[in-house]
Amino acid sequence: MTIITADYLYIEGRFVENMAIAFTQQIEAVDTLENLLQHYPDATLVRSKPYTVLYPGFINTHVHLEFSANKTALKYGSFMPWLDSVIEHRDDLLKDCDNEMMRNECEQMLRSGITTFGAISSFGTELQICEEVPQRVVFFNELIGSNAQYADMLYGDFLERVEASRSCDAQSRITPAVAIHSPYSVHPVILQRAVALAKQHKMPLTSHFLESQAEREWLERGTGEFKAFFEKFFNTSTPVTTIEEFLHAFDTYPTHFVHCVQANDEELTYLADKGHTIAHCPRSNRYLGCGRLAIEKLNLPFSVATDGLSSNDSLNIFDELRAALMLHNDIEIQTLALQLLQNVTSDAAKALGLNCGSLHVGKEADFTLVTLPELPKRSEEIALWSILHTKEADAVYIAGEKYV
Repeated sequence: MTIITADYLYIEGRFVENMAIAFTQQIEAVDTLENLLQHYPDATLVRSKPYTVLYPGFINTHVHLEFSANKTALKYGSFMPWLDSVIEHRDDLLKDCDNEMMRNECEQMLRSGITTFGAISSFGTELQICEEVPQRVVFFNELIGSNAQYADMLYGDFLERVEASRSCDAQSRITPAVAIHSPYSVHPVILQRAVALAKQHKMPLTSHFLESQAEREWLERGTGEFKAFFEKFFNTSTPVTTIEEFLHAFDTYPTHFVHCVQANDEELTYLADKGHTIAHCPRSNRYLGCGRLAIEKLNLPFSVATDGLSSNDSLNIFDELRAALMLHNDIEIQTLALQLLQNVTSDAAKALGLNCGSLHVGKEADFTLVTLPELPKRSEEIALWSILHTKEADAVYIAGEKYV
């Protein structure tokens, strides 16, 4: 048994003083330090540094490790030129992204306080690394393939990757999961089979959805920049589904939809009604010229995620939170800061169906400790100061074990 104390504990959106946590691999008790020491007299006591806030471990719900080699190869500024550059440089980027590079990026995530991440895997190449890193990993095996001629072959490959992730050692902290690439890239027949598979095995499910205006134009009218893209690379000029048909495929199973920048009010309401959630990637959306997700209008839970280095410059969660503070400038900054911390803790955990993300008895003992440069004069500003002043966490615990 270990007892840890800090100046403040972040509990249910509040910063609580004079409290401590007793934990093994899970949280056993939350009480005053005096009471915990009386109840667990043989426990190891960890006193955090002065001016420290103890948070639940942060959760990055959406990241592509496979493209971690990108620095300047891909074209930013607009979605379709970026996608063209992905096609052009994909093979080289995948070849250059070795295990050491992916391990380093996972280490950087850990140092920014990310104790859990959702890895979107197109090829399964990062599974070994995800087994070896200390973090919890929701391993999203991605399904892609819009050509009916190759649908069965692509689905077979997808099933092999799913089974590989389901066979991982329990000690690796891998949660097998399913990802649908997007409405424009997955044939409805294999889409329905993949959703049924996720539902059957109770696996987390995610999908990119309406990231760009080009995607909406293609799905609604079969026109726009995607038309030339599909004619050039896939010899087709007709989308395989509509927005409405795609959404209906997920009606019976809660899904974490990614981006949704170009979703209209009716579609967002539909997502809310069906119990879905959203992964918001502020920097990725800005860098690819996709627009801004109007989080102030959302009536459903959302997480904040970094996306991958194919559309970002770091996987540091504090970099992402600072970007969100700047992007959503119409929201009062203290309110927004508190909201964002909820997005990367309890909201993210609920979206992925995880037993973490909050400091309550029975939850996993995953902690991120943030040390501020001085004690805040006003406790209502702790959320903002945590985001603005932090590049790396002071300490990180996963399943009760300290890794940073």
